[in-house]
Amino acid sequence: MSTALQILQTTFGFTHFREPQQAIIEAVVSGNDAFVLMPTGGGKSLCYQIPALVRPGCGVVISPLIALMQDQVTALQQLGIRASFLNSTLDAQSAAAVEDALLNGELDLLYLAPERLNQTRTSALLESATLSLFAIDEAHCVSQWGHDFRSDYLQLEQLQQRFPSVPRVALTATADARTQQEIIDRLGLEHAAQFVVGFDRPNIQYRIGLKNNPRQQLLRFLKDEHPQDAGIVYCLSRKKTEETAQWLTEQGFDALPYHAGLSAEIRAAHQARFLRDENVIVVATIAFGMGIDKPDVRFVVHLDLPKTVESYYQETGRAGRDGAPATAWMIYGLQDVIKLRQMMQSSQGSEQHKRLEQHRLNAMLGLCEITSCRRQSLLHYFGEDYPQPCGNCDSCLDPAKTWDATEACRMALSAVARTGERFGVNHLIDVLRGKETEKMWQFEHHLLPTFGVGTALDNNQWRSVFRQLVGRSYLSVDMEGYGALKLQEQCRPLLRGEVAIALRVDQKQKVVKRQTKTPLPEEVDVGLWEALRECRREQAEEQGVPPYVIFHDSTLIEMCTLLPQTHDEFANLTGVGERKLLKYGDAFLVAIRRAQDEAAT
Repeated sequence: MSTALQILQTTFGFTHFREPQQAIIEAVVSGNDAFVLMPTGGGKSLCYQIPALVRPGCGVVISPLIALMQDQVTALQQLGIRASFLNSTLDAQSAAAVEDALLNGELDLLYLAPERLNQTRTSALLESATLSLFAIDEAHCVSQWGHDFRSDYLQLEQLQQRFPSVPRVALTATADARTQQEIIDRLGLEHAAQFVVGFDRPNIQYRIGLKNNPRQQLLRFLKDEHPQDAGIVYCLSRKKTEETAQWLTEQGFDALPYHAGLSAEIRAAHQARFLRDENVIVVATIAFGMGIDKPDVRFVVHLDLPKTVESYYQETGRAGRDGAPATAWMIYGLQDVIKLRQMMQSSQGSEQHKRLEQHRLNAMLGLCEITSCRRQSLLHYFGEDYPQPCGNCDSCLDPAKTWDATEACRMALSAVARTGERFGVNHLIDVLRGKETEKMWQFEHHLLPTFGVGTALDNNQWRSVFRQLVGRSYLSVDMEGYGALKLQEQCRPLLRGEVAIALRVDQKQKVVKRQTKTPLPEEVDVGLWEALRECRREQAEEQGVPPYVIFHDSTLIEMCTLLPQTHDEFANLTGVGERKLLKYGDAFLVAIRRAQDEAAT
């Protein structure tokens, strides 16, 4: 491990390992398999990169994202690591050069897509090379229950038989207990060392509200809190991503659409701009984001309800990888639930799969509707206890008001029962409010005892009641019956008046004023900070890489605070290894001296 620590310090520029990186690296360096579940931004990549450098041979990284391999490899090459990739973007001559480098022992890390790994030619190539390890990144793609399922990941179990002496490490940031076991079973990791790190991302502020005017809600959020920040906005449909991106552009933001219907060239170009430029917003379907290594994403927005808590956690986890404050902001409505359930019903999955997806959607809706700490609920879903309210979610910062809704809920449930569980929310509200519509006369619902009993509540209040009854599983939405509401077993004690129920009072979403940009210590000179950012931007543009690949904001803050004047002092900064010292030391030292001289005159 002395070699591993030396590599951590001299190549990557970090003074010490985070928990449990050292234990994981020890296991893999010793030739053992490992399963690693670690939150986004927790340092998973070092858990295979360092063993690949310590052990003889080349480490093979299985990654599902061809579009990101170039950026990952570029970042490693910046550190002096001999890294490359093999994928369909290379021409025959370039691919042959990479293959020769592998066979000649000239590579430390090689990135492959699972589809490429399963090709006969690639198998023969790897069998002829000296390999240090296999790293299976985004290992949750092996789960047939997950939204990122990739069928080629199922073939990775064969690595155990074809390369029995090469250790394998499977890594993911998102997996509940069922998915964890599925990864272990499908990849043959029953005897692997298992490392499960806590799911908490304390720097992310979770906020969930109701849709009333989605575009204006989004615009207010961005202008008030993130006017100059990079972020991701997730939408359910391709059409909505393009319309939202266009609208944001018209509002003065640098916004780009991303979805599977766009050409590969456009997707790659938009992804590259997001990674390399500052203040870019990507409006995307869930096709975007997996494996994104951009540390300064300050917000993730969901304009539609995610299908599962796993999806929500993974997508929000793309914010704040640098540890600085970030926001996970979402708005949703009952129509989202109806749309998602109709999509599930029309899918080609088995009945078992549909039932599981229904259960997961209910859990997601439950997270939205709770009035207690969202972080506690989110972590509890993944089997982790959080001892007290977090103080950094909307429920903690602005606790929801509740009201005794027992009688209103009984009226709502009774209306569902008396209309035969065949109608959606709009008609049920008309029944409760005594509205004499054509449909009311057609079905003679004006004769029901529940007709007109709910005039004390307006339409929006009744929508809130029905939405929360669905969210708490007193009602379900019939996916085949145009959104008809149906009674669930647990509603019976409530209908009989045996229990009481309190619901949240829906309010217009308030903007929570909170500093979300990287906070600068008081002693930092703003002029020096901007000079260093400009120096970083110039270096990044010159090499065609994202600014954070040069240095993270935290390293620039250290420069501002410690004011290094020599190469030795510069080498002591976090994130400065030998390669970066030689490559960038002079430029940044000059920028520091120049800024100091200007401040003195």
